[in-house]
Amino acid sequence: MILNGTAIYVLWLREMKRYLRARSRILGSLLQPLFFMVFLGLGFRRMQVPGLGEGVDYIQFLVPGILGMTLLFSSSMQGLSVIWDREFGFLKEIMVAPVSRTSIVLGRIAGGTTTTMIQGLLMLAVTLLLGFRIKSPLLFLWALAFMILIAFTFIGIGLMFASRMKDSQGFGIIVNFILFPLFFLSGALYPLDNLPRAVRILSLLDPLTYGVDGLRGTLIGVSARPVILDFLVMAASAVLMVALGTLLFRSSESV
Repeated sequence: MILNGTAIYVLWLREMKRYLRARSRILGSLLQPLFFMVFLGLGFRRMQVPGLGEGVDYIQFLVPGILGMTLLFSSSMQGLSVIWDREFGFLKEIMVAPVSRTSIVLGRIAGGTTTTMIQGLLMLAVTLLLGFRIKSPLLFLWALAFMILIAFTFIGIGLMFASRMKDSQGFGIIVNFILFPLFFLSGALYPLDNLPRAVRILSLLDPLTYGVDGLRGTLIGVSARPVILDFLVMAASAVLMVALGTLLFRSSESV
């Protein structure tokens, strides 16, 4: 397996140009998280929600979860570009090019991670305007690491499904069917301690649970588990999902 840096760069650059030219995509990616942020944050800000942590109001608790939501949906939908490229013939062209399929996957992952991070940082910037405050600039660097790991994990999942599907509508239906349970099980909107024990056990199988908890620990200083444990679980999830996505993509057909 020989990696081609030029191929990786070209595919990354293509994804960046497609993203920056699609202003409606940038705006649309922010509307749904903002909807949750504004209506849930304002609606529950005066309510006493058990399990938030000492000195933490609901908006502070909610922002890391909404950030995780933004990363979850943005990164998973990167697989949709694979299906579009298959439909329009571009995937066939790059598959027959004299570069390894691993280089093609890495280029897509690099582009998808960059655009996902941009969307996540834009969302975070908006929440700062709404009154959210980061506990420590130094811990924010750890938050960036969690954001990257969440992006890697769910880009890998998106590639897994895109490698085995040829219909963009079917991809959207199946992926959303999987993403929404992952989102609600992650504790993004409420403390998991408030849920029944059986649901809490299921949430432990959800990688986003550890991503959201890690974001809370690094952004507001409150987490249900040690941040280092969240980081190790997310790192393992990222490696596993990217490896599976790469494996399935390398064995997929271009048409």
